[in-house]
Amino acid sequence: MFKTTKMKLIELMILRQDIDRVLEYLGKTANFQIQNETELPADSAHNPHRAMFDQLQSCRSFLKLPDVSSWSDDSSLPGDSDYASAQDILAAVEDMRRRENEAGDRQKRIRSAWDEAKAFANLKVAYSELEHLTFLSMRIGKIDPSIFEELRFSVGDRAVIVSLGADNSRILAAASKKGRFALDSELKKFGFIALEVPKDFKGVPDDVLEGLQKQSEEADRELADLSAQRDRYADAHAEQLRRLLESFSLGAQVSRIRESLEATQLVYRIMGWIAASDCSQVMRDLDNLTEGRIAIRTYEPGEVPSVKNGHEKVPVQYRHNAFVKSFERMIFSYGAPLYGTVDPTPVVAFFFTLLFGIMFGDVGQGLVFFLIGLLMISKKAKVLKNWNNFGPIFVAIGCSSMVMGLLTGEFFANSEVLRPFSRFVTGLFGEPRDHILHMMPSKDSLGKLIVFFGFTVAVGFIINSVGLIINIVNQFSLGKPAHAVFSKTGVCGAFFFWYVASFVIRVLLGGVGFSWFDIVGIAIPLIGIFFAEPFTRLFEGHRPVFENGLFSAVIEGIVEILEVVSTYISNSVSFLRVGAFALSHAVLSFIIFTMSDLVGGSLSAGGIAIGIFGNAIIIILEGLIVAIQVIRLQYYEFFSKFFTETGREFKPFRFKYTD
Repeated sequence: MFKTTKMKLIELMILRQDIDRVLEYLGKTANFQIQNETELPADSAHNPHRAMFDQLQSCRSFLKLPDVSSWSDDSSLPGDSDYASAQDILAAVEDMRRRENEAGDRQKRIRSAWDEAKAFANLKVAYSELEHLTFLSMRIGKIDPSIFEELRFSVGDRAVIVSLGADNSRILAAASKKGRFALDSELKKFGFIALEVPKDFKGVPDDVLEGLQKQSEEADRELADLSAQRDRYADAHAEQLRRLLESFSLGAQVSRIRESLEATQLVYRIMGWIAASDCSQVMRDLDNLTEGRIAIRTYEPGEVPSVKNGHEKVPVQYRHNAFVKSFERMIFSYGAPLYGTVDPTPVVAFFFTLLFGIMFGDVGQGLVFFLIGLLMISKKAKVLKNWNNFGPIFVAIGCSSMVMGLLTGEFFANSEVLRPFSRFVTGLFGEPRDHILHMMPSKDSLGKLIVFFGFTVAVGFIINSVGLIINIVNQFSLGKPAHAVFSKTGVCGAFFFWYVASFVIRVLLGGVGFSWFDIVGIAIPLIGIFFAEPFTRLFEGHRPVFENGLFSAVIEGIVEILEVVSTYISNSVSFLRVGAFALSHAVLSFIIFTMSDLVGGSLSAGGIAIGIFGNAIIIILEGLIVAIQVIRLQYYEFFSKFFTETGREFKPFRFKYTD
């Protein structure tokens, strides 16, 4: 078992001229958690780096360039040359934006005029002549084209609605003189906007239409040319803009952190936690960076007053290989362990992989998980980029599923493909069989299934026991020997659990029944648990021993005993679900295999379709359910043994690209 990484508190006294470079170094190395940080000020005009970053982001958006997705190694704080380059880009983009806006407005005016002209091109009679008709009342104007048909339906036979253009946006409405008020009311409901038409207007000459069309085409070409210029500028300056965005983003964050630190007119003070193994290197780097203009002092956790009096918890960090590290989020999502306690991550990694494989045994389906894991690790699939850290987990559960699949003889829910392998292996130890481990219920396999369920309970016993041992070690490490001995998850609880388990095994194997020494073996740990609170106060020197009186202590003891018995029974029985899910997986695979046979076999078109669909359902839905069940077993049966108090996760100061 490994413990949490040893930490140290560092105090840095930095001159104003060096503070930005020191913060840049700390943010890039990402191994220093700032301790004396005050509330960060909001970004404002006092942060010119942030203002410039926002303007550059606007330029990037205008140039239609993708945003920065990851930091490059050459990113650094912005200097005078960077500001000059940024100003050049801002000026160029602003000029392009202005010219495009002007061209766009010009195009809209010309297109609107052309649309108006086309709408009235077929009006060859003077409007005044139409208006003087004694039996007709006419209106010319604009409406929303999408409601043209609805307007025609609404007015019905009371008026005639004629489209003046191809897009139905301009209409001529005619009704009898008596019906003009009803027509006006109906047009108003549909948002009709009347157009002023000169009395002598007779339509639009063809040469005017051709001229407007030509101007519209020229405006389109002008906009296209400007768009091409923008694309060429974007291609030529993409790399420079990316570098500037990174630089000013970094500068904005350094400015924000700097403003949150304690400072005098000349000196800044930074305090923070760092892994003890990194301490010497960081001190050397900072000394070289500032050319000796820095004062550094280190403290052990026990020397920090706030830690000694319990007001502050030392942050917890782990150092793992890639496989174990991928399980860290499972630990911290439940809670951070206390500093100086046992690191449970390797245990979680092992048992998660084991339990998943037991419940999800199939060589083909496990191979899918394995390949997905390799794809995540390679970081080549963009759709999985947010899951790349979990690649080792998928590789591990894929391997465990394939191993279990070899035992059960399943390959993509087909129980015949691996039959030669199973007969070969079983033949080495006796009579050849179709399956090394037959999971489908039958008269012949019932006894083996009972043994298998017993095996899952035994795995649960081991997991529970490891959790108890971790808690006992943790309590002794934290200087709480009384809690380590008398608590329900301490020595007394563990001894009771182990003794009862050994007693049950002895009875099942046909050994000696209940005897007087069993009473002693069970009673002694229960007495310790019954009086856990008084014993703890006695050994820790607290008085009175019975803080709330003897009667209250007895009631608390009874409750503790009932809780211990019920908890250990439920913790053990809970692992039967491992066997139940393994059995349900086998049954689902059998159903898919049977359905394939009913439609012509696994190699027929119908069989292939059922095989693909069925395996996809199992991989996605059952895989998700099994993962949830394994996490549940870890949380409730394992973590609950030693997560009696949560600590504080180590969160180092690091730069994060902001948009």
